[in-house]
Amino acid sequence: MITCTCVKGIEETYIDVMTSPMRHACVFTRINFSNSAGAGVRAMAIYRIDAVEDDHLAYVSPYLDSLSPALRSLNRAIHDNPELGYSEYLAHENLVAFFAHYDGWKVSPRAYGIDTAFIAEYDTGRPGPIVSFNAEYDSLPNIGHACGHNLIATASVGAALAAASCASEYSLPGKIVLFGTPAEEEGGGKIRLLDAGAYKGRKVDVSLIVHPGNVRDAALVSTAALSRFKVEYFGKEAHAAAAPWEGINALDGLITAYTALSVLRQQTMPGDIIQGHITHGGAVPNIIHEYAAGVFVVRAKRQARLQELMKKVTACFEAGALSSGARLEITPILTYLDHVPNKALGRSYRRHFNRLLSSASSPEIMTDHKHSTELPEVDRPIEPPEQDIIDGFSNASTDQGDISYAMPSLHPGFQIRCEVGPHTPLFAAAAGTDDAHARAIRAAKALAATALDVLSKNGYLREIKEEWERDVHHQG
Repeated sequence: MITCTCVKGIEETYIDVMTSPMRHACVFTRINFSNSAGAGVRAMAIYRIDAVEDDHLAYVSPYLDSLSPALRSLNRAIHDNPELGYSEYLAHENLVAFFAHYDGWKVSPRAYGIDTAFIAEYDTGRPGPIVSFNAEYDSLPNIGHACGHNLIATASVGAALAAASCASEYSLPGKIVLFGTPAEEEGGGKIRLLDAGAYKGRKVDVSLIVHPGNVRDAALVSTAALSRFKVEYFGKEAHAAAAPWEGINALDGLITAYTALSVLRQQTMPGDIIQGHITHGGAVPNIIHEYAAGVFVVRAKRQARLQELMKKVTACFEAGALSSGARLEITPILTYLDHVPNKALGRSYRRHFNRLLSSASSPEIMTDHKHSTELPEVDRPIEPPEQDIIDGFSNASTDQGDISYAMPSLHPGFQIRCEVGPHTPLFAAAAGTDDAHARAIRAAKALAATALDVLSKNGYLREIKEEWERDVHHQG
């Protein structure tokens, strides 16, 4: 307990305060007046509470350092037991069990009829903003956690627990919600939860998540819109040598379309991507192919551009059908909207992350770059927003994009040490290292502090939502 004079010129006015673990801040616990100068002292108290709200890192950083060993065990359990989308049973079990060790959390396993989805909620008991985190934990076929979803789950769980602990410790208002979202790679788990009303039903205000990569750290990560679909051509069988004229070659239709797509690429815009592979190319060479099929993916920087590009892509498939005489069927498989990063949220994350870079908050992170000349430069501060939005663009796609059109979203990227990027065996190995874990914890600290800014700063949520309204309207 410290007793100090607080208002200059007011004789013998003192406030008893409790020192706080937050840097350069204090929390008022009792006010004793020696005269009638209460108004001035109350004004000072409001100012000092603002100082606490502005330095959440000083709480969440040591909290997450203490939690890191437990989170490392959780991280390993997910990384070392990779499971494909909607089959993440062990990850689901471990994540749900992890929250059982922390008071105040209400956990709903197998949420909304999805076996590997779950929701964990922490209510402070005081009305206020509702901040959510999304956790991913599915892997890729044959190469395991080559997208680092074990690190995403680790960071989201850590950030949620840190934000809830700080909110409880300092009587902040609002709720913290963590959504366990399966099948980001192939199944759009977030979209299923979104369509089921999981976010709307809880009146979620903002959504937060981070993602690892081998490019520089960025707050304002945007991603491409995506459409994945199956293409089928139906023809007529005939003997390829004796009577080919009696047949209709479905493979010719598909090959014609594939060639047309290759020609189309010459006149597409930067950010337009057309990918595909043939899944069925016929049975044997001496039969005119009755059936041919493929799966294709089209991406563009924005949903509006994707719709324009899809018209041209569809025309290529229709041309294949027209030239071959085969019947065409196109079946949608999956669509992801582009991710629209919220710049107001990005300002908080950038500030907190850059402060962590300048402190000794994560001593276990490797800083010696001499062991490989192939590694990209690491641990550079996130650039100002004008450059950050450029650094943060990715041609990859995510179902977090759909979340960003439903509510304000932030999807920062954090760098781990790897010579190559995601969806490679080397990245899967890098995602399992202690260094990658430490970097995920550092990102979790900045993410938790951002969430606490939303809970505590007057007018900040309004600013976030106004920014979101402008951005989404502009993208649309």
